[in-house]
Amino acid sequence: MARPVVLSNGELHVGINKFGEVHDFYYPYVGQENHAAGKSLRHKIGVWVEGQFSWIDDGTWDISFDYPHDSLIGYTRAHNAKLNILLEFDDAVDSYQAAFLRNIHVVNQENREREVKLFMHQVFDISDIASNSDTVQYLPDSNAILHYRGHRALLVGGISSDNSTSFDQYTVGLFGIEGRSGTFADAEDGILSSNNVEHGRVDSTIGFTLKIAAFTSSRVSYWVAVGKTPRESLVIDKRIREEGVLHRILITHKWWRVWLKPVQEFTPQIEKKYRKNFIRSLLIMKAHMDNRGAIIASTDTTMLNYARDAYAYSWPRDGAYVIWPLVRLGYKEEPLRFFEFCRRGLHANGYLMHKYQADGALGSSWHPYVQDGVPAPPIQEDETATVLFVFAQYYALHKDEKLLRDFYPSFIKPMANFLASYVDEATDLPKASYDLWEEVFLTTTYTTATVHAALLAATHMAEASKDEDSAVRWRAAADDISLAAHKYLIDTDKGIVYKGVRIKNGSVETNPTQDSSAVFGAFMFGLLPLGKDLENSVKTLQQALSMPPKGGLGLARHENDDYNRVSENIPGNPWFVTTLWLAQYYIATDSEDKAKELLDWAQKHMWNTGVLAEQINPFTGEGVSVAPLAWSQAEFVSTLLDLLAEK
Repeated sequence: MARPVVLSNGELHVGINKFGEVHDFYYPYVGQENHAAGKSLRHKIGVWVEGQFSWIDDGTWDISFDYPHDSLIGYTRAHNAKLNILLEFDDAVDSYQAAFLRNIHVVNQENREREVKLFMHQVFDISDIASNSDTVQYLPDSNAILHYRGHRALLVGGISSDNSTSFDQYTVGLFGIEGRSGTFADAEDGILSSNNVEHGRVDSTIGFTLKIAAFTSSRVSYWVAVGKTPRESLVIDKRIREEGVLHRILITHKWWRVWLKPVQEFTPQIEKKYRKNFIRSLLIMKAHMDNRGAIIASTDTTMLNYARDAYAYSWPRDGAYVIWPLVRLGYKEEPLRFFEFCRRGLHANGYLMHKYQADGALGSSWHPYVQDGVPAPPIQEDETATVLFVFAQYYALHKDEKLLRDFYPSFIKPMANFLASYVDEATDLPKASYDLWEEVFLTTTYTTATVHAALLAATHMAEASKDEDSAVRWRAAADDISLAAHKYLIDTDKGIVYKGVRIKNGSVETNPTQDSSAVFGAFMFGLLPLGKDLENSVKTLQQALSMPPKGGLGLARHENDDYNRVSENIPGNPWFVTTLWLAQYYIATDSEDKAKELLDWAQKHMWNTGVLAEQINPFTGEGVSVAPLAWSQAEFVSTLLDLLAEK
C-alpha cells in the first residue's frame, strides 16, 4: 500500500495511506522507530450519521490526494455518496515542533440539518517494539489522550468548531489481544464507552459530535503532539491549543516556501507541464531527509506486512543520488549534513557499509564477510565511490576551502585510498563486491565506472589540498582502471557493455547479462564517452529490456529480473530510475523529444501528489514495491535539470 502523502520536519515523519489514514509515524528519526508500522496499525477514521456508520477504508468512499500549495502540506478529499458526507483534510507535520496536524472540513451535503459524528482512532506500537507494554490514558486536565512508553510520549488532542474545548467522546482499551479487536469497534454504534486507562497492546478513539445545517459544514482540528516525556508533549499540546491548528499549518507552509527559494530561479525555465511535479518531487525528497543527515530510501513500510524488512534505511548510494539534485540547485545544508552522516559511518579502512539506520548505526544486511571461500568486506563499493564523487561536485560548486580542510583528511583521503587499493592486481579492475542491485558478487561495470570517476574527482581535491603524492597515485589508479574496463568490460565490436566479470585464479569470466546500470553507469560517470560505441550499447540494451510490445516504454533493470516481476513474459518490471537514466542519455544526445516521452510516461504513472513508486506493473500501470522511493523522485528532478543544462 503506497503512501500518496508523506509529511516531515526531519524529526517526525508521517505517512498517509491510500485511505487517508496515518500508516507510518516515525519519531525521533525519519525512518527509525515507526510507532505505527504494520498492516493493522493504521489509524482508522469513521463517520456516524443518522444511525449509519462508515469507516473511510470500507470501500464506500471516493478518495483523492494532492499537494496543492507548493509545500509539504497534504490535502485529502473523501466523499461518501451514500451518506452525502464530504471530508477534506489539510495535513502537515509542524516545521518547528514534533506535531502532526489535521484541519478537517466536514461537509453536510443534504438539504437538512444533521448530527454528524466524526471518530478518530489511534493505535501505536511505541518504538516499534512488540512487547505489549504501552500505556494509554485519558488526561482530564488537558482533555487529551496520552500514549506512552519509556522516553516516547504521544498526546492526542482535538477541537471542533461546535465545541471549542475538545472532543466530546473518548475511550481507550486493548487492541488485537485477549479477544479485543480495538476501541475503534466501540465507535460503530455512535457512542464511546469513556474507559480511562489501559496498558499492554492498546489503542484509543476520540469522537466529535457536530450539528451541521443543510449544505454547510463544520471544522475539526486534530493533532498528535510528540515528545520524549509526557511533559514535553503537553508543552506542544498547549502551544497548539493557544495558537490553533490552522495557524500552525500556515506557519509550516511559510517554512516550506522559504525552503524552496533556491529553486525559484529554475522553476520558470522548466516546461509548464512538469513544474508542479518538479516541486513535489523535491518536497518528497526532503521529507526523506533526517535532520542529522541520514537520507532514507523509503518510509513506506508496506513490505513489513509480508514479513519482509522495509526500505527505511540510509543507503549511501541512494542518499548520494537524492542529494545530487540539491547540490545542483545550490542547497548547502542538506548535502553537508549527509556528508557528515557518511563520515560518521565510515569504516576505519575507508569504505562505507551496505546501509545504515537513521541514527547512524549499522543497518541489517544479507552480505556475508566470506564469498566463494574468500574473506571480503560485505559492501557495495559503488556506494563509497558515489558519495565521494558527489562530495567532489559539492566542493567544486562552492569552492569552500574550510570544507576541504575539514573533510580531506577524515573523509576524502581514506575513501580514495581505499578505492585506489581495492584493485585486482592481475586485471587492474576493482575487486568484486556486491552490485548496486544487491544481488550478485561481481566486478561490475557500474561499480568500475563509479570508482574511476571518484578517483579522478579525488585527484582534483588532492591537488587543491597540495597533496601531490596522493593526486599522482589516485590518477594513476583511475587511468589503469579505465584501460582495464575497456579491455574486459566493453566490447565495441559487438556493441555490448557487459554487466561485469568474475575474476578467479587469474582467469576472467564475463557476465553478459544486459543490465541498465552497466550501460548508463558507463555513460553517467564518463567511462564510455558519447559516440557510436555508447549508442550501439544503448540500442542493444533497449532490445533486451524494453517492455512489450517491442519498443514499449519503461526499462527493466536487467534481464531475468525476478524481483517482484509480474510476468515471465517481460525481462523484469520497469523501474523509474532506469527509465529516467535512458531519458538522461537522450538529453545528452540531443534527442529531447524522446526524453520528454519518458518524462511523460513517468508523470502518467505518478500518484496525483507526484509520488513515484520503485517499479510499475507494465500491464496495469499500477505501482509495485514501495512508494514513494526517494531515488525515483530524485531521478525525475535530475532529468529535468539535465534538460535545463542542455538549454
